[in-house]
Amino acid sequence: MFVDQVDIQVKAGDGGRGCVSFRREKFVPRGGPDGGDGGRGGSVHLRASVHCNTLVDYRFHRQFRAPRGAHGEGSSRTGRAGADLTLDVPPGTIVYRLEEDRLVRIADLAEPDSSVLVARGGRGGRGNERFRTSTNRAPRRAEPGAAGQERRLRLALKLLADVGLVGLPNVGKSTLISRLSAARPKIADYPFTTLTPHLGVVRLDDERSFVLADVPGLIEGAREGHGLGLRFLSHLERTKMLVHVIDVSSATGRDPVADFQVVCRELASYAGGEFDAGTTGNVPLGAKPQIVAANKIDALDDADRLAALQRRLAGRSIAVYPVSAATGDGLGALREAVWQHLSAGATADGAPAPGTGT
Repeated sequence: MFVDQVDIQVKAGDGGRGCVSFRREKFVPRGGPDGGDGGRGGSVHLRASVHCNTLVDYRFHRQFRAPRGAHGEGSSRTGRAGADLTLDVPPGTIVYRLEEDRLVRIADLAEPDSSVLVARGGRGGRGNERFRTSTNRAPRRAEPGAAGQERRLRLALKLLADVGLVGLPNVGKSTLISRLSAARPKIADYPFTTLTPHLGVVRLDDERSFVLADVPGLIEGAREGHGLGLRFLSHLERTKMLVHVIDVSSATGRDPVADFQVVCRELASYAGGEFDAGTTGNVPLGAKPQIVAANKIDALDDADRLAALQRRLAGRSIAVYPVSAATGDGLGALREAVWQHLSAGATADGAPAPGTGT
């Protein structure tokens, strides 16, 4: 089950209370106070782990509490500190703090093994030994431990991928990602077969690879909530480019140029995630570099449909690659084209090319 957004509640451990104690031993006059301090409470951390790819673990278990600190004891013994609690989340998770009617962004755990402190444990109280002075040699005072922080959090996952597949429903995106990678999404001959995003690693050779993301199809009016809406487009915000998949066959009865325009309008209307609008710092989806995969050429019965699409996009400098996800025709050229675009973008940004491991 794919879950990309959950609300949880975390509570850091309270600090242990200080101890009131006096040293009483034979032949030791005026032993004095020896009450130890309480231990600090455990803190709560979130950590990005490569072993997680969904937030499903937090769907039903939503409350987490770190252990409290132990109380101080006599003989100047400090209580044991509470162990910190670390919760693993998928890389790409954005953490928000819920405050009444607003959200405060805490961290973006985009890198594996990155972590953030979300609730700090309470400080341990001081024992009476701490209050001994020259004028008060037998204090009977100790402090209670401080309460640990309690936070309500929202976790929103945005997948980490180099390339995103977009298009109308039933244009062959799921078949395409299954042919390009080892991903095995559900494939059927009806709209909205894909209900959740899928990731797949596309390998060209031993040294070249990139991550491909497939999201549920868009329809006209998605920005108004039609179909599955725009919710899953947040998973494409981190991508470097888009591959626009268009069905050029006559099976649907739609015009390929019109299909392209519909999806472009929906992409342009997407201004950012529901809880992160305008703060991601990424290129808007409508402005990302893209190429077009003209799919289902094996069922193409009218060559003018493909030619019209190529003529229309030539003026926008968008390359069109005729492919057939069913038969595999043209997929090699599409892989190389995507890699070249990614490499060119990485070179321009001064970053290593995707999948090189450098």
